Amino acid sequence: MRVYLVQHGKAKPVEVDPERSLSAEGREETLHAAQFLRHRRISVALILHSGKRRAEETAHIFAETMRSAGGPSKLDCLAPDDDPRLLANFLRVYTDELLIVGHLPHLERVTSLLLTGEPDRHPIRFSNSGIVCLEKSASGAWTLLWAVTPELLKVGAPSLAA
Repeated sequence: MRVYLVQHGKAKPVEVDPERSLSAEGREETLHAAQFLRHRRISVALILHSGKRRAEETAHIFAETMRSAGGPSKLDCLAPDDDPRLLANFLRVYTDELLIVGHLPHLERVTSLLLTGEPDRHPIRFSNSGIVCLEKSASGAWTLLWAVTPELLKVGAPSLAA
């Protein structure tokens, strides 16, 4: 089972938009990330987000661009300061491929917990609209398969045209 962890796209400043919707740059970078998955024929059973505007908009861009059987749907344990063990417990029993759109520091803490057993080691650095792919083995152990950042996708952006 694979999980694709995505930090929401760049958002407008709170002074401009109190709900922190995606900025134009955030939308564009998120679209490139979603196209990256689509062109690799990656599909997921479910797309989950925190319910915050920027995460929900990011999740919708992924849902509109790539193949997913369900979603996007809100999951209550994805807020920036939520306990990472809640999501880790969910991932222990969930068996289908899924994409999760969340926030810092939560995504870093969850990834650290899954990979090292400790939530505060931060072995992975996330970036807005970046994707981290983790795989769970039959024994339940997690491995980092790959990660991609918007900067890497910009280099290949012209080849991503549909």
